Amino acid sequence: QVQLVESGGGLVQPGGSLRLSCAASGFTFSWYAMNWYRQAPGKERELVATITSTGRTTTYADSVKGRFTISRDNAKNTVYLQMNSLKPEDTAVYYCNAHRAVSQTNYWGQGTQVTVSS
Repeated sequence: QVQLVESGGGLVQPGGSLRLSCAASGFTFSWYAMNWYRQAPGKERELVATITSTGRTTTYADSVKGRFTISRDNAKNTVYLQMNSLKPEDTAVYYCNAHRAVSQTNYWGQGTQVTVSS
């Protein structure tokens, strides 16, 4: 069955770094654009970063541009989110999403908690 399993979340001090990973299985990973979303308590889910199926194009929310980097390894069926210069406002549950526009298919992971606090 389809699985997206996030890992790498945790507690980090402001200014610190974390690297999230999302391991995919059960579908053709290289056909899908991959996204990282986040949801803070009391707020709507927010799109943080996107990478196309080939990895050639990435886009970011203004709030993370210059600090976060999305990447993927299609040989390992894994997408990453490198998060640097973390701020308390980055605290949220981070979700991995796989999207294929031609079929309007979406798959979601279970989320991983990121807490930025001193």
